[in-house]
Amino acid sequence: MRSQSVPPVWVIGTILLGILAALAPLFLASGTATARVSTATAYVPQARTYYIAADEVEWNYAPTGKNQITGEPFDPEASVFTKQGPDRIGSTYIKSLYRAYTDATFKTLKQRTPAEEHLGFQGPVIRGVVGDTIKVVFKNNLDRPASVHVHGVFYDKSSEGAPYADDTSGAAKNDDGVAPGATYTYSYEVPERAGPGPMDGSSVMWMYHSHTDEVADDYSGLVGPMVITRASNARTDGTPNDVDREFFLQFKVSNENNSPYLQENIDKFTGKPSTVKTDDEGFQESNMMHSINGYVFGNQPIETMTMKKGEHVRWYLMGMGTEVDLHTPHWHGNTVTALGMRTDVVNLLPASMVVADMVPDDVGTWLFHCHVNDHISAGMITRYRVLNADGTQGAVTEAAPAHAAGH
Repeated sequence: MRSQSVPPVWVIGTILLGILAALAPLFLASGTATARVSTATAYVPQARTYYIAADEVEWNYAPTGKNQITGEPFDPEASVFTKQGPDRIGSTYIKSLYRAYTDATFKTLKQRTPAEEHLGFQGPVIRGVVGDTIKVVFKNNLDRPASVHVHGVFYDKSSEGAPYADDTSGAAKNDDGVAPGATYTYSYEVPERAGPGPMDGSSVMWMYHSHTDEVADDYSGLVGPMVITRASNARTDGTPNDVDREFFLQFKVSNENNSPYLQENIDKFTGKPSTVKTDDEGFQESNMMHSINGYVFGNQPIETMTMKKGEHVRWYLMGMGTEVDLHTPHWHGNTVTALGMRTDVVNLLPASMVVADMVPDDVGTWLFHCHVNDHISAGMITRYRVLNADGTQGAVTEAAPAHAAGH
């Protein structure tokens, strides 16, 4: 006869489960601590130095001379923004752009890799990993002061790059506006709060831009992307090790009427500069370049926007501009995860940044555009291409759903 003082087996089991549940946090905490130690030893923080100059260049928003979305010459609507004439500038403008150099002599431009060619008129990608130090040696090759102001990372007043009444003086003001021909070194630390947060992936996006004359500097083109990667996910070069391919896209209505080069552009590119009326609504509209990375009507080379089926592709998107710059980037054919949601459209406002992850499963050439109607009509549209995993452009092996291309 079983003693009544011994609990039934199910009671003992319940008690044991309760004990294990109570002890689980201790084991998990111990495991987490171990992971943190191994993470800290896996990545050795670096000092990363970038040599970046502000250069004056001629930029063509439509270098192919036709609408690459339709494959046809520009129609009258597109010609508003692209056609050169007696009192129209056309598609080429003098701009100020950030460009990378090989060293502090600033004699040799650093050539962009094939993976960087899609950047267009954006500045070079500045990369950092949590724990790093970033230095930007900045050379101002313009005829006016300019600076580098970064978002997200840690800096003191001597590396802010913005002039205002901030109770600083002397050397702490040298960063505010680097004189023409001068060189200045900005220094930034990359603390944990500059890297991915609890709901982020392995890397996050920030931006940098000139803040000496912020509005004019933006419209002249002095903007570029920055990426900070979590230490446990960082390759030596700072790229996230769980991502196969990255794209950086800036959506902006570049108002060339507010560029410091307006008169120079009129003098150089219009047929009869003396006939130009800068207050004419038609002239002003012709200079509102609705671009993605400085390209309109699909003129961004498709070769620079190509990926393979099944790759982990990370899209870093930013908006800039003014109150008309409410953008809704939309991918045809494939979906992304952004802000914890599955979607194929994200929202951008000026100086906002969104990171979206894609694993493309639909082979083909697809539209990628702002979904604001007026922006579509004005050319804020490009294409991206998905190849088969073996790099071929063959037909899709499985019938795609009727809605796959999106609308």
